[in-house]
Amino acid sequence: MEYDVVIVGGGPSGLSAAIRLKQLAAEQGRDISVCLLEKGSEIGAHILSGAVIETGALAELLPNWKELDAPLNTPALSDRFLYLTETESIQLPTPPQMHNQGNYIVSLGNFCRWLAQQAENLGVEIYPGFAAAEVLYHADGSVKGVATGNVGTGKNGDQEGEPGMELWAKQTIFAEGCRGSLTKGLLSRFRLTDGSDPQTFGIGIKELWEVKPENHQPGHITHTVGWPMDTATYGGSFLYHLEDNLVAVGFVVGLDYKNPYLSPFEEFQRFKTHPAIKKTFEGGRRVSYGARALAEGGLQSLPKLTFPGGVLVGDTAGFLNVPKIKGTHTAMKSAMLAAEAVFELLGDDAQAQGGEAKSYSAKFQQSWVRDELHKVRNIRPSFRWGLWPAMIYSAIDTFLFRGRAPWTLHHQHADNEALRPAYEFSPIAYPKPDGVLTFDRLSSVFISNANHSEDQPAHLKLKDASVPIAVNLAKYDAPEQRYCPAGVYEIVGQDEGAPRLQINAQNCVHCKTCDIKDPTQNINWVTPEGGGGPNYPNM
Repeated sequence: MEYDVVIVGGGPSGLSAAIRLKQLAAEQGRDISVCLLEKGSEIGAHILSGAVIETGALAELLPNWKELDAPLNTPALSDRFLYLTETESIQLPTPPQMHNQGNYIVSLGNFCRWLAQQAENLGVEIYPGFAAAEVLYHADGSVKGVATGNVGTGKNGDQEGEPGMELWAKQTIFAEGCRGSLTKGLLSRFRLTDGSDPQTFGIGIKELWEVKPENHQPGHITHTVGWPMDTATYGGSFLYHLEDNLVAVGFVVGLDYKNPYLSPFEEFQRFKTHPAIKKTFEGGRRVSYGARALAEGGLQSLPKLTFPGGVLVGDTAGFLNVPKIKGTHTAMKSAMLAAEAVFELLGDDAQAQGGEAKSYSAKFQQSWVRDELHKVRNIRPSFRWGLWPAMIYSAIDTFLFRGRAPWTLHHQHADNEALRPAYEFSPIAYPKPDGVLTFDRLSSVFISNANHSEDQPAHLKLKDASVPIAVNLAKYDAPEQRYCPAGVYEIVGQDEGAPRLQINAQNCVHCKTCDIKDPTQNINWVTPEGGGGPNYPNM
């Protein structure tokens, strides 16, 4: 199938790019074909974020979003920023980047479903349930498009599946989200990270609760730092009160942590037991669960955004504003800029086929996105000094220099390089879940609605099958058992003296943490059959 533009990923950036392309075509009376692929079973199935959204980019894209009934139903009304000790909470001044006046608390999945409707109304072809599994190239090395994965291949290769579909495009927009599986190959092939800092990531784990009416404060926002994290480990939480007695609660842990015994999932469960937090959930009911990595490197970790035949947009490039804890508005704007550059290129057929939309990079440099990320570029890397030195530095950078300090702090290493040997630490004794406020992984995965056909090759590939035991178990006490929030990785047979790694791929919620944190980078996350993975409602 041939198109002018193929877009990989149905999140805020991919959908914004699709809408902007069709708007530009309508303005100039041109007809361009745009196809969008989404690996989830539906648009929004794999979308997970807090989320509080700034509306600036949305207003640029769709100025009449209110008349179009965008699902922005809960204005942000109040902010609270707490430092937690094990038993106490201390209210701190809310950093200016975290003020949310004029923003909205939303389900980002529902927001994307609405964006998809707007895109389809403009003539965009959207195909959910189709995972882009391979990048296609022209003979000259430029990107030709993508191919979807095979369907029905036997688990052990004993059954030949139906081949996927090739989608050819003059330009391909990669909007895969954080740690895109195809984007990894593009970064390497086109050397897009030369000159950039290593990207650094966090894992965000989220639950959606229906709470008692007396515990519900629509529009109220709470963020915390401190307990249960130690001061050397980057992390924090959010509580967002939506409509209909719903509260989104989540915990983010920087994946540059050192202790192989740390479990982000267990830290999140423990966090909910704090006296200042648990009262919100007393008498409530957990509705949904999920997890997702997020790119935290900021401006200095952005790769080159263009290459022959395609561009990177949104969180697959890393446009998250970490101090704001927001990336939807920056992802959308990056996609709009990319769409404008791609559309300019499409005006010349000879240049468009495999050409490079270089004006995208120039448009970004002149945009408010670049200015916004530049002002906060030093905040996240300062946390390598520990919580309190980073808080002090961040206050100086924000209030004294106003984001214009004459220096730039840098990220010094990839997250997988930060993990230290197990003998340097003691195992962490996490409390057992009570099934009321705190839960285990398997019951959590159950309400993520994660599902993969068991009769398909595992989408979590080991480059060397000996490494999990010879290196990860021997040196780090198998940290994949703890950093995975879905119980995918288990060491079995240890009591019998014959340990082996068991991969429960059907549990995977597509968070990509294993692909990021595995100390030897031996785990490679590739796309499973389209439609597999979680099915998040209202997340």
